[in-house]
Amino acid sequence: MKAIKICAIALVLLSAGACKKSFLDTEPITSVTDENFYKTPKDAYAALVGCYDGLQIVWSEGVSLPVAAEVMSDNTFGGGGASDGYNYQMIDEFDKNRSPSDQNLYERNWILYYKALYRCNMLLSKMDQIQWGDDTTTRLAYESEARFLRAYLLFDMVRLWGNIPLLTAASAEAVPQATPDEVYKVIAEDLKFAADNMPAVSYNAQPVAQRGRATKYAAESLLGRVYLYYTGYYGKADLAGVVTKAQALTYLEDVISNSGHGLVEDFASLWPAASLGNYAKEDNKETVFAIKYTYTSDYNGNTDGNHWMIMGGMREQAIYPYGNGWGFETVNPKLWNAYAANDTRKVASIISIVDEKLPFTNQSKAREYTGYYTKKYSPMVTEDGKPLPESYGNTNFQIAQFQDYVSIRYADVLLMAAELGSANAQTYFDQVRQRALKDAFTPLTATLDNIIRERRLEFAFEGIRYYDLLRQGIDRAAQQIAESTTVLNGGVSTQKTISAANIIATQGLQQIPYNQINLANGTLKQNPGW
Repeated sequence: MKAIKICAIALVLLSAGACKKSFLDTEPITSVTDENFYKTPKDAYAALVGCYDGLQIVWSEGVSLPVAAEVMSDNTFGGGGASDGYNYQMIDEFDKNRSPSDQNLYERNWILYYKALYRCNMLLSKMDQIQWGDDTTTRLAYESEARFLRAYLLFDMVRLWGNIPLLTAASAEAVPQATPDEVYKVIAEDLKFAADNMPAVSYNAQPVAQRGRATKYAAESLLGRVYLYYTGYYGKADLAGVVTKAQALTYLEDVISNSGHGLVEDFASLWPAASLGNYAKEDNKETVFAIKYTYTSDYNGNTDGNHWMIMGGMREQAIYPYGNGWGFETVNPKLWNAYAANDTRKVASIISIVDEKLPFTNQSKAREYTGYYTKKYSPMVTEDGKPLPESYGNTNFQIAQFQDYVSIRYADVLLMAAELGSANAQTYFDQVRQRALKDAFTPLTATLDNIIRERRLEFAFEGIRYYDLLRQGIDRAAQQIAESTTVLNGGVSTQKTISAANIIATQGLQQIPYNQINLANGTLKQNPGW
């Protein structure tokens, strides 16, 4: 009989001073069996929290998708330390020869994704076993949330690895890889179910204690994102025969008209390190869906911190308000130069060592140093140089970062609807640009090329750019990402080359962990180019 872990939950209000979470987990507290559990709605709720916890920890080890997606794009380089291995250069350059020993770089992610998927599938398989009584509303809501989370996980996995084993039941059996069409059909059906069955509760009507949970509008938004990627990357006319272009647009228009979400007034206020005293705080009206983190992570079972945020911090040097980090995903100067001087997103998104007159002295310890670091998800220190998590009692700043990952913003919904041909496309496009440019705004026609260009400026370092490139076609993406430039490695000027041929050879996918291929006894095949 299989035992399952059920995570306790704490629902707390988001305080103004401390970035506490409204929907979060604590350490696992009990083990039960699948025969004596899953009987009451309370059991279902506890299992649902376990599903959210599963999503929360998929990037706690291995390589996080928000970082990897930026490194794979034309926004950042691999970076890191001058004496580090070359695993992030392997990701950046799509070249296994850069770090041949890292054949299992994504193994922990692979395992954690499937563990999270197992939790969702287990709960979904027990829906008929639970004694719901006449409460069909709660059943539909919980089933919708679990299916949203399953779709979210599968979308990450199929974009990273392409042909993946598709598990829609709670099984640990090794199964052959499914085709992308089969995976996307499940994703589309799950998101459509969630969008059609979740209650239509607007942002302002949602209890604060429920913030962080998936909503009808998060499902509709993610469906738009999946539609655009699948139809673009695979050259399809609709989303796996489940959702048409007109339907995808209708879902996005519903978010715009009825969700209560909107743009915050100042772009910089979305990001703690860019706004300081003007931070709009977590769960603001622009956040359609976020993965929640808190500062209580430790090595004793609490895995609820943002473990990946430390990767992009300045290499081993803190300069208020920016905290110490490992210096990965160094920013490509081409991105800095792509912004107009009066675009407020420029300084809100990127740390410029020279322009901010920062006394950064660790160039000799950094690899692929460019003079630019990511600001949106920068670790932070207090004015006395103390890592921010220490202010809340956690001295392990590496795993105790707690800024939420905002996966879907309302600005994305506006630009997706514009791209899909909304009658209000120009208005939506203008709203995003007006917020960014303020008094310097001048009209620009909402063509596809202009929308894609705007998306780069708006969503830099949010894990979106790479997939926006891929859905324009692999050849076009490869030419955009390909690079030959000079960076500083250990303080020494060095040539940096990214080959378009490598990107095309891999079709933009990453390698499946070789350990998993070996364990699968022939049911898993490696992706081309790896």
